[in-house]
This record gives sequence, C-alpha cells and structure tokens, in this order.
Amino acid sequence: MSQPALLAHDLVRVLGGRRVLDGVSLTAAPGRRIGLIGENGVGKSTLLRVLAGVDEPDAGSVSRPASLGFLHQELPLPAGATVASVLDEALRESREGLARLERLGEELARAPEGHPEHAGLLEAYGRCLEEAQDREAWDADRRAALVLDGLGLGALGHGRTLGSLSGGQRGRLALAALLVRRPSALLLDEPTNHLDDGAAAFLEEQLRALPGAVVAASHDRAFLDAVCTDLIDLDPSAEGPVRHGGGYGSYVREKRAERARWERRYAEEQEEMEGLRHRAGVSAHRLAPDRGPRDHEKMGYGHRAGRVQSQISRRVRDASRRLEEWERTRVAEPPPPLRFAAPRAVVRAETVCGPAEPLVSLRDVRVPGRLALPGLDVSETDRLLVTGGNGAGKSTLLAVLAGVLAAEGEVRRRSGLTVGLLTQDTVFDRPGRSVRDTYAGALGPERAERVPLVRLGLLAEADLDKPVGQVSVGQRRRLALALLMARPPRLLLLDEPTNHLSPRLCDELEEALGSGPGAVVVASHDRWLRRRWQGRELRLEG
Repeated sequence: MSQPALLAHDLVRVLGGRRVLDGVSLTAAPGRRIGLIGENGVGKSTLLRVLAGVDEPDAGSVSRPASLGFLHQELPLPAGATVASVLDEALRESREGLARLERLGEELARAPEGHPEHAGLLEAYGRCLEEAQDREAWDADRRAALVLDGLGLGALGHGRTLGSLSGGQRGRLALAALLVRRPSALLLDEPTNHLDDGAAAFLEEQLRALPGAVVAASHDRAFLDAVCTDLIDLDPSAEGPVRHGGGYGSYVREKRAERARWERRYAEEQEEMEGLRHRAGVSAHRLAPDRGPRDHEKMGYGHRAGRVQSQISRRVRDASRRLEEWERTRVAEPPPPLRFAAPRAVVRAETVCGPAEPLVSLRDVRVPGRLALPGLDVSETDRLLVTGGNGAGKSTLLAVLAGVLAAEGEVRRRSGLTVGLLTQDTVFDRPGRSVRDTYAGALGPERAERVPLVRLGLLAEADLDKPVGQVSVGQRRRLALALLMARPPRLLLLDEPTNHLSPRLCDELEEALGSGPGAVVVASHDRWLRRRWQGRELRLEG
C-alpha cells in the first residue's frame, strides 16, 4: 500500500479584502519535499493553514491524507501539560497501531486459510503492518529519545510543564512531537527557527528519511537546499506560482538564467520599439514628397506623389499600430537588484604615506558578562563575519564597534568615521510618521528622490504610506536597511541582516555587500551566508 498524496486544486483565500491565494494548485506526492518560498505576505503560511484544514479556502479543494501533521507556532496544549504528555500523544498512534496489529494477528491465527474472514483479516493486517513500518512503531520509544536529543532537548525533564519552557523550547518540542509521530504528510512553517547548526542538520536528516510528503515554508536557504526536492515560488508572476525541481542551489541557477533571458528580451524589445517610433515619427517627415515637380515630371507628378504619400501613410499606420499593441503587451523592465547607492571610492592612504590606520581598533575589550575580546582591528575595506552561539556576544561586539555601548579596555576610532548599525529590532523616533516620510526625513528630500525607496525592492508600494510604528518588525528592519543602502557609511555593521528577508533578497544583499563601499562587519547565524562568505571570520565563544 503506497502513501497517499496531498493534493490542492485552484485554491483561493481572501483576507482583509485581498486575495492572498489566487488559484494555487499543488501536488505533494509521497517522498517529495516541497519548499514554499517568496516575500513575506505572499501567502506561504496561509497556504499551509489551508492545506492543514485549519483554515477553509474561499474556493478550490484540498485532498489530504488521514494522517497529517502541521507545525503550529505554539503547541495546541495547555500550559499545564507536561513534556511526558506531549510525547505520549506523539507515540499514541504507533502504540495503538502495534496493539491493533497484535489483535489482528491473533484473529488471523483463529481464521486459517479458507475461513470466510481470512481474506479480509489478511488485507487489514497488511495495511496495519505497512503503517507500523512507515512509523517505525517498534522503535518509537527509542526514536523519541533520539529526536529529543537531536533537537537539543535531551536534558529536558519529562515532568516539566509547557508553561515553564521558553518559546524556543516549546517550538522544538512541537517539532520533536511531529518527527516522533511520523505522519503521512508533514506541513512545516519556518521549522529551523530556534535551531542551532546541529539541530538543523539533525532535522534535515530526519525529513529526508520520511516516506511521506513534506511541505515547508522557509527563509532558510541552507535548509531548502539540503531537504527539498522541489521549490514553489509564490512571488507574483504572470504564470502564477512557479514550481522548480531541485533544491535552492539549482533554483538560484535557474533564476539567474531566467533573469538573463528577461534582460535580453527587454533590451531587444526596446531596440525594436525605438525603430518603430522612428518610423512612425521622424521617417514620415523625412520621406514626405514636399519638393516641387521637376520640368520633365510635371505630367506624372501628382500620381507619383499620391502613391508615395500612400506608402508612407501605410508605414506610419503599421508602426503606430504595432506601438499601440506593444504598450499593451510589452515586457516589464527587470527590477534592479539591491545595490548600495553611489559607492564612494576608498582612498588607499598606504600608497602615499604607508599603511592606513584601522577604522576601529580594540584591545583587551570587556563588557562584563557579555563580551571579552583580546584584540580586533577593522580595516577600511574589511569584510568580517562574526559567528558564535546564542549569548556569545555577537550583538554586543557590533554595539561596541558602533560606539553605542561603552566597554572596558581600549577602543580607538579613526577621526570622522561614519558608522551605520542595523540592529535586530529597529525603533524609529516618530512612530506616527509614514514609512515614506521617515525615509525622506532621514535622508533629506534630494537624496530620497535620487534613491527612491520603492526602487530598492525592500518594501512594497502599498506599505509606504503606513505609519512606521504599525508595520511589522521585519518591515521596520527593511526600512533601516534601505536607509543604510541609500547612504552607505564608511563602516557598516549588520546584526543578523538576513532575518525577515526572502531568499532572493538575501542573495541580492550578499552580492551587494561584496561590492559595497567601506568596511562591512556582519554577525549572522545564517548557514548559507556563512558557507559562501569570502572575507575574514571571527568566532566568539560564549
């Protein structure tokens, strides 16, 4: 008996008067692991909720396996429930399956071949046996212990209540319960949140071993590349959601080729349209028979002039008609990727007067309980990646470099140094001011006009007139990042810059950092970014 597929057909979901899902179809066959990608707000979480049956679609249909698991943001259990009760519930289907298998075996032994009930009992026993094998039911208790350990919960007392756990621990416990249960289809919303490198690698290994279907919404590019057999890009496009075969690496290669084709097609069309405009305008005047007849042409002049004028008029009409048609069907201009505006040339002082002093120099720096660093120099063109576990001091180091946090020891900065810091949680002084006005007020009208906010691709046009205090944390961080990109400082400090960005924007940001002006220091847990980093790396030990 094969595992059932998860099927969705022509789904429509309207929220707040907006079509979040508009005709989305999806087939998740057993063994396929589908990643949902796209900007925040395109409907990834909404699609998962509809697939899970938590929300009903306004149109369309879903056919789902009877055994389906959905990773909620919080466990749907009371705060007084214990870790042991969560595990018991996760193991319930396996234990019930084994008890049913044993009962069917006993009944089958009492109904030998030829007995009227033998065939039906044998079929039921086979189904039950396959379900038990898919769930690895005989090994379920041992596997539960392995899963807890793999997700960093091995030392968690089984008597602990959910209310006594941190948000990260509850999220990992919810994930552990699903992996222990091993349903026929698994729906996951940002499953690597709260996971360190080891736990994320363990999760990836577990998902690759599942026999059923997996659908996961994620911004984690390393996860998408390690797990997914297919990616569905929910960003708006003329053809609707686009499905790509393979992991994130193959998706990136395909998107680059697609972008190159788009740019080439746009350039060719622009060239063709320029020719049509020329024929519809300038050429008509240049070719018009405005000269008088010569003496030997007088008898045939009127006939020839009319014929020429008719030919010109037809060409002009044809060119005008094609221009009108082009206006309706023209290829949109490819949006520019993220780039730092007007990068300044870095003067290499060592060519004139020897090696330049560092932008910032730290010696024996300490922030009690948060950071201890013997020394660090950041040069004017440095690319430094700061890594380490939670609590190791990454954000503290960036705050010290920025000069917003005092530290013991020696901290020297070059005179006139401009510093920009992107923090993990951005707060603006005037929350009632619109996003658009906040941007223009920070940059000044001239700079804001030269580098329009909407052209950076970090915020949607519909969000620009919302009060900055009412947009999400992620949107506020995008605004702060836009300000840094529009007027880049000499020292750019980014704390977890890929949080709240789509995979596409993360890729564009990384490429922009490589060619951006001045020095860049990035603190990040992003495994994809860390694997591809081309500069120095400083690992802090907590």
